[in-house]
Amino acid sequence: MIGYVTLGTNDIEKAAAFYDALLGELGATRVMEMETFIAWATDPNQPALSVTKPNDGNAATVGNGVMVALIVDSNDKVDAIYAKAIELGATDEGPAGPRGDTGFYAGYFRDLDGNKLNVFCMTPQS
Repeated sequence: MIGYVTLGTNDIEKAAAFYDALLGELGATRVMEMETFIAWATDPNQPALSVTKPNDGNAATVGNGVMVALIVDSNDKVDAIYAKAIELGATDEGPAGPRGDTGFYAGYFRDLDGNKLNVFCMTPQS
């Protein structure tokens, strides 16, 4: 259903280094790249995450209420990706851990431009 999500950046090189390292942990690589746009995916036919300098030439700003959620298959991977994001300079928006009693396990962070992301998994409930 979702083809790709684009996040604005004011420093494409800095954003590229952050997402190369972070999304590399998920097995994603660059699948498309131009001077002001880079997209990563685990497969060119799967949803991608991209960064771009705004086409209108204005500064990139954070969307209030906008968040990108990255799905993984285990709590350990949530912990690892969340920790990697923080290591790369992301800011904490809620440490990795269970949310309620629904089997939802997530960690929230903001990238170097202030865009909000989370990494999550759903664990079966008994």
